[in-house]
Amino acid sequence: MDGKLFSRASAEVIDLHRFFADWFVAARADRVHFGRFEAAMGEGLTMIAPTGQVLDRKAVVDHVRSSRATCDDSFAISIEDIKPGWQDGDTIVILYVEAQLRGGKHSRRQSSAVFTTSSSAPNGVQWRHLHETWLQVPEH
Repeated sequence: MDGKLFSRASAEVIDLHRFFADWFVAARADRVHFGRFEAAMGEGLTMIAPTGQVLDRKAVVDHVRSSRATCDDSFAISIEDIKPGWQDGDTIVILYVEAQLRGGKHSRRQSSAVFTTSSSAPNGVQWRHLHETWLQVPEH
């Protein structure tokens, strides 16, 4: 297991979700550059949304671009329970839980993401595949 690859991929998961927190909130959207997101999305990217819909790179990029400044200041996103999955050479699977607060509602999704190394990407890795599954929101 290459600890450096896990560190880079973990940093990318956390940093990208910080980007989302700023990009989606109207009051902070001007702080971030969309090119950061595009550089992290690898060619041939696929995403399976929590609804089961399969999206290609263009659909993912277009959706995020069009979602700029669509949330109020209460929007929050955090990454929990990040851990390495399978790894071989320059490719790693990362498992994590994404928690969101949007419009006063909490949601959580279990995610698995495949990364490959890329010298042109913000943390030295690019997203190649992402699969998200809804988790039941815990009762408090």
